[in-house]
Amino acid sequence: MTLLHTDIPARLDRLPWSRWHWRVVIALGVAWVLDGLEVTLVGSIGSVLERPDTLGLSATQIGGAGSLYIGGAVIGALLFGRLADRLGRKKLFLITLAVYTAATLATALSPNFAFFAVCRFVTGLGIGGEYAAINSAIDELIPARVRGRVNLAINGSFWIGAALGAGLSLVLLDARVLGPVWGWRAGFALGAVLAIAILLVRRDVPESPRWLMAHGRVDEANAIIERIEAEVAAQHGPLAPATSRLSFVRQAAPTMRQVAHVLLHQYRRRSVVAMALMISQAFFYNAIFFTYALVLTRFHGVPEGRVALYIFPFALGNVLGPLLLGPLFDRVGRRRMIGITYVLSGVGLALTGAAFMAGWLDALSQALCWSTVFFLASAAASSAYLTVSEVFPLEMRALAISVFYAVGTGAGGFAAPLLFGMLIETGSRGAVTIGYAIGAVLVIVAGLIAWRYAIDAERRSLEDIAPPMGAHLAEPVSRSTHA
Repeated sequence: MTLLHTDIPARLDRLPWSRWHWRVVIALGVAWVLDGLEVTLVGSIGSVLERPDTLGLSATQIGGAGSLYIGGAVIGALLFGRLADRLGRKKLFLITLAVYTAATLATALSPNFAFFAVCRFVTGLGIGGEYAAINSAIDELIPARVRGRVNLAINGSFWIGAALGAGLSLVLLDARVLGPVWGWRAGFALGAVLAIAILLVRRDVPESPRWLMAHGRVDEANAIIERIEAEVAAQHGPLAPATSRLSFVRQAAPTMRQVAHVLLHQYRRRSVVAMALMISQAFFYNAIFFTYALVLTRFHGVPEGRVALYIFPFALGNVLGPLLLGPLFDRVGRRRMIGITYVLSGVGLALTGAAFMAGWLDALSQALCWSTVFFLASAAASSAYLTVSEVFPLEMRALAISVFYAVGTGAGGFAAPLLFGMLIETGSRGAVTIGYAIGAVLVIVAGLIAWRYAIDAERRSLEDIAPPMGAHLAEPVSRSTHA
């Protein structure tokens, strides 16, 4: 084992915000736009795929393809998350985007259900891998003082993709444009074209110097940080000196036994918080979003062709929440803001459910209520991903993200749509309201857990929050925070 000394984390964290940071955020953050595009596009064209002149799918086949997409995302997160810790962030965020691009383009060429289903599964593999590789890379490249707001804004960009998917479906399926037969294929093809453009931009994003440092590739890490500093200094002038150094013993990639020890023993309390946040937000979101169209059509009489219009106010609330509330996660603090947004989201959903049961809402007011609730919930859900990505050690960061993403997505992605589908089938407003109440209770409980046990990670270096495995910090900092 080799003892290494480095000031790379401090050098990255003291950088002023620059054009270089903007390029990184745009190149990597598009992963969430693509996910939102995929999910919404499939939801919007579901009825079109049932037509005999398209793929002639049944409702069961459409639902099954959705489950395969989620299943692929879970497997992809676990598979590519482990590889991102072993092989590097850059290799994986290029590979996962390439997988997504190829699978989405193939989806546009689907001749039958079997081919379509396989393509949805492989697309999910790519998207799941993106979450692990991208979240870890972004947190390791963004300065500590703005890490919260940047991470939340990027995660909230899912809903830019959702609005784009809804808009594409309205335009492309219009008989005056392409119509149903070719419009759904064009939608997937355009998603692939967007991904190809981003793939070209991503090639210029460097490997994480933190990851290189942890793997003993110190010369490469120093060369990258020097190039970054030169570009930032050209825009902002001379940079402030780095004020701290990190000493650590380089170790081999952690085994699954070591990973389990960190998650279940060393940072057990953090794991409980992360699990509560991820599962509750996944149930909350999937319960509403995957049944959004059914509630509008069955209880409010909205024609199927106009459902996509109601996506826009919903998406607007989801985008604005992280953008406007994100800075408070750096100023007020993680623990307080996570607790507040989770609890208020639950209260808002409970009140909306009560109004729905009482028959006080029509389609528009229902959409506006959901938009208001998810203004808070989007910031809350994004903070769950932020929490998972910054409170575990560098050597296993991507895997930790993938584990909690997989559990949360698996539990919420499968259980919530199934439960709410059954409740909506009853035709009873009261039954649907019970489902809303379950979602509300879950996020309120998670918010209270976070308020009590979450880590105050705002404006702190990642290595201060969770030192690398085998690290020895020169200063006795953060010893009391490793709960």
